[in-house]
Amino acid sequence: MLRLGILASHQGSNFQVIADACANGNLNAKIVALICNNSDAPVMKRAALMHIPAYHLSKSTFSETSALDAAINKRLTYSQAQLVILAGYMKKIGPLVLNEFAGRIINIHPSILPRYGGKGYFGMRVHEAVIAAGDTETGATVHHVTEGYDEGKLIRQEKVTVTTSDTPESIAKKVHLIEHRLLLETIKDFSEKL
Repeated sequence: MLRLGILASHQGSNFQVIADACANGNLNAKIVALICNNSDAPVMKRAALMHIPAYHLSKSTFSETSALDAAINKRLTYSQAQLVILAGYMKKIGPLVLNEFAGRIINIHPSILPRYGGKGYFGMRVHEAVIAAGDTETGATVHHVTEGYDEGKLIRQEKVTVTTSDTPESIAKKVHLIEHRLLLETIKDFSEKL
């Protein structure tokens, strides 16, 4: 069974999809740790309801970036996580975690990378940029995590059509649907390599 460490910051819809798939047997995996940089985030409540170990690790608990990196690394290694998933995590990953889990950290991004990737492109900002550019398609990408924002090797991508009547909110709904599936397919691929 693949042991998952998940980092999230806010609502936790991707976390919930993964947790549900683990619980109902659609994934041969188990979430062994949720790490969140926001103690009041709804994802923390989701984890508590499902009895998944959740930890608040942030700049408010560790003032030094290097100490926070070490704490996240310690928690993931202590939990024996085999795959680390960034599911709406809004902070940069430190060098200790990147080194310890090289090739085993993935992220889901709400665009067809390399378009609308990098620092400052997240959530609704991505969808607003798609509309501002007049794009006729967008989508989601699962990729490996490296030092640079959204620069890691691509694993999976899928596109959705953007119409002239779309809003950032309607695009977000379309993209969420494929994000969830792409993420589960990628985790399944990792679990089958055990």
